[in-house]
Amino acid sequence: QVQLVESGGGLVQAGGSLRLSCAASGSASSINDMGWYRQTPGKQRDMVATITTSGTTAYADSVKGRFTISRDNAKNTMYLQMNSLKPEDTAVYYCNAAWKNALGWVRYSWGQGTQVTVSS
Repeated sequence: QVQLVESGGGLVQAGGSLRLSCAASGSASSINDMGWYRQTPGKQRDMVATITTSGTTAYADSVKGRFTISRDNAKNTMYLQMNSLKPEDTAVYYCNAAWKNALGWVRYSWGQGTQVTVSS
């Protein structure tokens, strides 16, 4: 099993910055791709950014140029640096990890979420 814990959310004014962290524990050495997702009430959870084990990244168009995803495999931690925040970035942010169990099956874990609120 892989457990994920997010931190770093909070309230910030438009134009400000926040850095989210996602710490993995358990069978963290089996983690492959990781990503950040966000969700607002009544809407589906959307991809924000993803990163592979080798560091290849992908971003939603709405955050390109403002957000940067990174990971430290030695610390089993993933980060999301969010700059030039906008009110529409307000959401609960979740981290996600894909990992393989002892049988080699791919499994997914989610963190509990961290609230990001951007005031105008």
